[in-house]
Amino acid sequence: MGAKMEEEVKKVETEPTPAPEPPLASAPAPAPTDEKVLLPPPPGAAAPVDDSKALAVVEPEKVPETIAKKPSASHDRDVTLANLEKEKSMSFVRAWEESEKDKAENKAQKKLSTVTAWENTRKAAIEAKLRTIEEKLEKKKALYAEKMKNQIGMLHKQADEKRATIQAERGQELLKAEETAAKYRATGGVPKKFLGCF
Repeated sequence: MGAKMEEEVKKVETEPTPAPEPPLASAPAPAPTDEKVLLPPPPGAAAPVDDSKALAVVEPEKVPETIAKKPSASHDRDVTLANLEKEKSMSFVRAWEESEKDKAENKAQKKLSTVTAWENTRKAAIEAKLRTIEEKLEKKKALYAEKMKNQIGMLHKQADEKRATIQAERGQELLKAEETAAKYRATGGVPKKFLGCF
């Protein structure tokens, strides 16, 4: 983009400026005199009448406007060229500003995409780590659940054994009580412990 601007600047600088037009030659204004001036009759008018005694007021000839404004036209041309130069420099400034804004926008966009990529990479790594931890925890949970089931199984087995022991002892005590009661019935005696309760 900068090369195009430089070419335009060189092109504008190398263009020949047109030579100023030479001022039109102005006829000297006639000095006002007291003499009578005869004006030619307009075309298609009747034959000229001799008005030698008539007076005619002749105004001094005006200088054409183009000649009178020539110094002003040169000044206008200079102002116009100055305005064109100013517009050209302003357009270069606008182009440079747009270029700088585009560069800044592109730079910011690139940095934002880099940050987004970094964030996604870190996020994926953390999620992968979380999945591995969850898998390990699931395995530990399954292992602990199996251990707890085994312990519950062992407790149940021990409880069954204790119940069986208690049942056996109860059966023995019932049997012993029946035998002792039969002995007391046969002998007619009273058990000592029974009397000790009263």
